[in-house]
Amino acid sequence: MDLIIDIGNTLHKLAVFDENGVLLHVYHENRLTIPFLEAVFSQYPIHQAIISSVGKDDDKVLRWLDAHTQLILFSHQCQLPITMGYASPETLGTDRIANAVGANTLYPNQNVLSLMAGTCLVADFVNEKNEYLGGSISPGLRMRFQALSHFTARLPLIEPENIDFLTGDTTKNSILSGVMHGMIHEINGIIRQYSAQYKGLKVILSGGDAQMLQNSIKKRIFAAQNPILLGLYKILRLNASED
Repeated sequence: MDLIIDIGNTLHKLAVFDENGVLLHVYHENRLTIPFLEAVFSQYPIHQAIISSVGKDDDKVLRWLDAHTQLILFSHQCQLPITMGYASPETLGTDRIANAVGANTLYPNQNVLSLMAGTCLVADFVNEKNEYLGGSISPGLRMRFQALSHFTARLPLIEPENIDFLTGDTTKNSILSGVMHGMIHEINGIIRQYSAQYKGLKVILSGGDAQMLQNSIKKRIFAAQNPILLGLYKILRLNASED
């Protein structure tokens, strides 16, 4: 079996795939520890693993994984099932590469835009020639609320929530209207611009805030829970040893 590890800015995600590529379990942890890995390994006979990290790595955890699996540390230098058209792949977050591979796995040979609504709002685009061209990065929902509170003297910190109004009649509601509608308009605008340039565009939405945002998106989208984990699995299988 294969273990997929995605160390993000906020959460550490782990997934176990069986020998047929079936996703068996997904874990979400605040921090990856050796006792937790030992518990996972006691449940599943894991032989190979891949780790993608945009956060801080724990050397002890890496050494433990290397001792117990055939471990691949994912980077842009790994073999990919898509063509890299990004001008500076060495600066590209591995989560974005995996996201692009996952999107292409779901929609091969098609124009596909994968949006991740998490710590940041990230867009990754793969064209019908299976070429990854790049995308965009902007602040996520919570970062926008935090910025308003941090960079002003009196605006309060507000938690995201679904709203059914445009005009805010209190300071809280004004912040909610500005941030929530601003994010929704940004997403719809990105989709509209890509749709104008690329025929038959497929759109994927994932990330922690996807459920909150998906009903406000005008174009039909596919709400995918784990495109990064799927992409990492495909990359692992492509780079795994046959031994």
